[in-house]
Amino acid sequence: MNKKWLVLTPLAVFILLCAFLLKGLFSDPRELQSGRVNQALPAFDLPDLMAPQKRWTNADMAGQTYLINVWGTWCPTCLAELGYLTELRERGVTIVGLYYEQGYDPDFGDRFDLTALQQEVRDMLARAGDPYQFNMLDLDRQFILDLGVSGAPETFLVNGEGKVLVHHTGDVNERVWRAKFAPLLGE
Repeated sequence: MNKKWLVLTPLAVFILLCAFLLKGLFSDPRELQSGRVNQALPAFDLPDLMAPQKRWTNADMAGQTYLINVWGTWCPTCLAELGYLTELRERGVTIVGLYYEQGYDPDFGDRFDLTALQQEVRDMLARAGDPYQFNMLDLDRQFILDLGVSGAPETFLVNGEGKVLVHHTGDVNERVWRAKFAPLLGE
């Protein structure tokens, strides 16, 4: 009986490993599963990037359908998508920026120069287009973590009830818009 199990155990492990690898072989590597889709947007209370005395909360966006776009000046893909996002804003889509400050970590006592960041943001948006209704800054990254953000750019479609309908990782372009966002907005 013991010898039978010794022979079958490697075979069972091999079969499980093959099943796992086959599943990965046929999955789309560009699709990340988000635990936030079809759930309420986490609560937030964040300062405006350009006017830190102004704070934004969920209540400010209640009743509106909008995009939250996670971005940064350090991100080349974010720069590439700004033009298309600006076109969307001109077509009436409300887009809220959530600035992801990559180079700052409060746990390590890093210094943060808000004035320099604001100038970088102004320069980049002047050069590439400004699609944002406003930009929020999440320095401690709590809201970013609550959303399940893994980098930038990432975009969330939030409906008027505050529910996340879509979480897209990567740039938003014409193809992505038509496939993921437009059907939910009735376009």
